[in-house]
Amino acid sequence: MKRFIPTVCAALAAATMALPSLAADLPRPVYKAPVVAPVYIAPFSWTGFYVGINGGYGWGEAEVSNSLGSFTTDTQDGWLIGGTIGYNFQTGVWVWGIEGDIDYALIDGNVSNTVACGGTTCEVENTWFATVRGRIGYAFDRWMPYFTGGGAFAGTKMTVAGTSNTDTATGWTIGGGVEYSFLGPWSAMIEYLYADLGPTTCDASTCGVATDVEPKINIVRAGFNYRF
Repeated sequence: MKRFIPTVCAALAAATMALPSLAADLPRPVYKAPVVAPVYIAPFSWTGFYVGINGGYGWGEAEVSNSLGSFTTDTQDGWLIGGTIGYNFQTGVWVWGIEGDIDYALIDGNVSNTVACGGTTCEVENTWFATVRGRIGYAFDRWMPYFTGGGAFAGTKMTVAGTSNTDTATGWTIGGGVEYSFLGPWSAMIEYLYADLGPTTCDASTCGVATDVEPKINIVRAGFNYRF
């Protein structure tokens, strides 16, 4: 018994000394950083309703014809400003839309041929301009070039010797532009339109003889839109 106790103590001491070396041989635990879920960013989309403002410059000429002959005005030119409303629907890279606008306009020119104007000078003026158009765009994320076309309408005012006659012209328009989205729902656009406004009639009480007037104008304008 006396020999057993020292033997056990010696074994325990040896085991105690061996534990650090055994612990050093054990693999160390690997600590991993917590997994953070990726933040999902929705792709940009042009889909939605929008309203905006626009303004620009127009120029062209008007064909004037009556029983005395056919003539054209000097260059019609002037400014226009107004509002826009529309809707876009995006499928893939293609953007399909419909847009309407109406502008106050001051685009005028003169007919200096006095025979056609009853011995005086005629003035032809577009007092307002409006369109209802389809749009087809190709989206490069926030950039979108587009083609557009549809109906065009305008107030055509014919003035002879201080007396005026105003009628609504109905025609067509075609053109294109580019739009860029920035600051969330805001976008800026610039476009060109060619409009054949169709004939209107100045009656004999104003023009001396019934006279048809058909303006054809080019328009360059810029604007800002806000999408909902």
